[in-house]
Amino acid sequence: MRVTQLRLYPVKSLAGADVESARVEPWGIEGDRRWALVDPTGEEVTAREERSLLRLRAEQVDEETIRIHDGDASILVDIPLGLPPIPVSHSRQGFAPPADQDVSDWISERVGRPLRLVWQEEPRMRRMSGAHGGLDGDTLSLADAGPLLMTSEASLARLQEWVDAGDAPTELEMVRFRPNVVIDGDEAFAEDGWPTVRIGDLELRTAEPCDRCVMTTIHPTTLATGPEPIRTLSRTRKWDGKTWFGTRLVPLGEGEIRVGDEVVPG
Repeated sequence: MRVTQLRLYPVKSLAGADVESARVEPWGIEGDRRWALVDPTGEEVTAREERSLLRLRAEQVDEETIRIHDGDASILVDIPLGLPPIPVSHSRQGFAPPADQDVSDWISERVGRPLRLVWQEEPRMRRMSGAHGGLDGDTLSLADAGPLLMTSEASLARLQEWVDAGDAPTELEMVRFRPNVVIDGDEAFAEDGWPTVRIGDLELRTAEPCDRCVMTTIHPTTLATGPEPIRTLSRTRKWDGKTWFGTRLVPLGEGEIRVGDEVVPG
């Protein structure tokens, strides 16, 4: 098995960008989901509530800078320097320094509501929840529950077969599931049972399968919503009151991973 795609999401809930290689740190891929959006009260705002966020795309420029795109328009965003943190509602986070006001104004104008872009200054301070498979010392970016998300082309192909057999066939793009790592796979959903996996030279631990939310029902280009894939997952991949696709991984060290790396289950 091999890695077929790597994807980085510098801003939580914005569209991301494919990369050929990525540096993996204990809390996730370097630069992944270190930025997020909040409302004027500091309450987290994601594409679950505001799907227009997916129309914006963020890419990493260098270690200190990202660029956010809206079609042909874009804006550079630098890590905040010297700005006082503001309260945020991200679990186990508490406070985060905001980007310059002109950046937040630029985003707010495009989304149609006042928003602040905030930066996670120190991911070592955000502990991963034990309810999601975190162990003592595991830390996390601003991702929902795990440092990395891995999905399998074999699993998506099986899910697509199930959807196509229903009364309203819907094409499922892998980007709906917002993975960091995509593998070609061997057997559909085999990744559910892997305690560990080695990608290239990097060892990772499976924390848990990934429970899926309404964001997967949003078409990544048109932003139209529909019942799939949650409807089919509810019929085929539902337990503990949730639907599941992909696995959350915790790095057991640091290192580089690349498209084409060998994937070996543990």
